[in-house]
Amino acid sequence: MFYYVLKYVLLGPLLRLLFRPRIEGLEHIPDEGGAIVAGNHLSFSDHFLMPAILKRRITFLAKAEYFTGPGLKGRLTAFFFRSAGQIPVDRSGKEAGKAAIREGMGVLAKDELLGIYPEGTRSHDGRLYKGKVGVAVMAIKAQVPVVPCAMVGTFEIQPPGQTIPSIRRVTIRFGEPLDFSRYAGLENEKAAVRAVTDEIMYAILGLSGQEYVDRYAAEVKAEQAELAKAEQSKKFPRLHR
Repeated sequence: MFYYVLKYVLLGPLLRLLFRPRIEGLEHIPDEGGAIVAGNHLSFSDHFLMPAILKRRITFLAKAEYFTGPGLKGRLTAFFFRSAGQIPVDRSGKEAGKAAIREGMGVLAKDELLGIYPEGTRSHDGRLYKGKVGVAVMAIKAQVPVVPCAMVGTFEIQPPGQTIPSIRRVTIRFGEPLDFSRYAGLENEKAAVRAVTDEIMYAILGLSGQEYVDRYAAEVKAEQAELAKAEQSKKFPRLHR
């Protein structure tokens, strides 16, 4: 219930007023039945802008950290995400991927829209990174279409580290649904799920026009963090003993 209050009364009208999103290809979102909307992830604002412009309700798999923050801010954030119908997923450990797939399949089994960011994390530099195969496993198992989506301009309004987004126009672009029925029964085949994932990422790339990096974003982030730490230790060696 509160999802629709946010969408139509509280948050949705405000977002449409402030960011005046250009919406392209909305007709590609099916009117009914389960489907996956797979998009790039450039900003925290992505979580709210896409649902605000869709006619149907969409449920995203959100990182568990949004639901476990400390203090009043943490409780308010958790309440907001739960009220918006988002599902917490623990991204750590060997079972994380299986848990995400299980939760996603539950959404699709109810003939609802599932939103997912195949990169697994926000892009830290505006480029598009290699997709994780969970989206392919769900698409094949559930036999649902995948609608590629590109958020354009959201990195500029709220890059990493910026709490309050800048006010400027953004574009939300949807592509034609991708049909993977030819892969039925191959959700456990590594080559098949990799091929499906790469096709999805290629479709997102065509919509977004981003530079593509054939590596996982989380790996690149970790490497850069280590390099930054090493540079700091060189500058201030006493602090890192």
